[in-house]
Amino acid sequence: MKPKSQIVNLPVYQPGKPIEEVKRELGLEQVIKLASNENPYGSSPAALEAITKEMTNISIYPDGSSVELTGVLAKHLGVERNNLIFGCGSDEIIALITRAFFLPGDENIMADQTFSVYKSNADIEGAVSIEVPLKDGTHDLSAMLAQINDKTKAVWVCNPNNPTGTIISEQELTAFMDRVPAHVMVILDEAYYEFVTDEAYPQSVPLIERYPNLVILRTFSKIYGLASLRIGYGIARPEIIDLINRVREPFNTSRFGQVAAKAALLDQDFVQECSKRNATDRDYLQNEFIRLGLSYFPSQGNFIMVDLNMPSAIAFQSLLKQGIIVRSGFHVYPTYIRVSVGTSEQNRAFVTALENTLAEKAVARP
Repeated sequence: MKPKSQIVNLPVYQPGKPIEEVKRELGLEQVIKLASNENPYGSSPAALEAITKEMTNISIYPDGSSVELTGVLAKHLGVERNNLIFGCGSDEIIALITRAFFLPGDENIMADQTFSVYKSNADIEGAVSIEVPLKDGTHDLSAMLAQINDKTKAVWVCNPNNPTGTIISEQELTAFMDRVPAHVMVILDEAYYEFVTDEAYPQSVPLIERYPNLVILRTFSKIYGLASLRIGYGIARPEIIDLINRVREPFNTSRFGQVAAKAALLDQDFVQECSKRNATDRDYLQNEFIRLGLSYFPSQGNFIMVDLNMPSAIAFQSLLKQGIIVRSGFHVYPTYIRVSVGTSEQNRAFVTALENTLAEKAVARP
């Protein structure tokens, strides 16, 4: 069998190392995973209760149109039902967008260090990815604009950016959108929207009326704590949603995902509490990095990218041996790791382990 030529050299996505695997490999009893930006406080009790009740319907196909969830989310966001589409995580919406719109040779623009799934899906469709260097860890929107031409099909803006955690403001976003040609789709990935505390951050949903070429992505995997259920959504003008729906599989979200997401949406107290705790612990970690003399990108997400001034693979292994899983291997930032913001107890354990790692580095130096 002969595969598509463009996928032969595609790397396989590497998720954060599972806790069970680390325990087994290193013989550790206690392992803390701060690698995949999950919610350390779990999910709303209402979501768990909804999943339990849904167990009796396990033999029945899910609602392919997610009618009830669509109604609740539309009311929550203040949009119409036909502004929404759901996917198996927002990752699937990314894949559906490229499947629906990208042709071989089309160009798409993204930052040189951002969510890798944009490029991998563009590659699968044979599109050409133009990677624009971040500026101080933040999207360089002027440089991205300069790359737009007649072949450009889309621009990806991850806000907050994964892995740097930086944001662009509403003023910066609208100034950018005002200059993007109408034939270019702008996909604004807001997977970490609910964690942002900076008042300059865009309130993007109303902007879909002003910009017909804007698509917003969000997810229930992060602050809603439903990562294992794989459900995310897109917001856009109805004509775009209709086109994406044409390439969507009929039952792409599960019964459990739909009922849990609906219950989680209705428990905004849980969301607010998680956001508040995350902001407090994010400040704690950033202050600890300052105390340790480490530079980092100021984050608005539930993760921070910090420079350890040593190869990140070495730091990763040192922390792993101490039972802390983080993320390393960022090609633009080879001495940085990305650490998720955990509970206060988890964060203190991480800082203790980090101090040990830095001390090992100091001893190893001649």
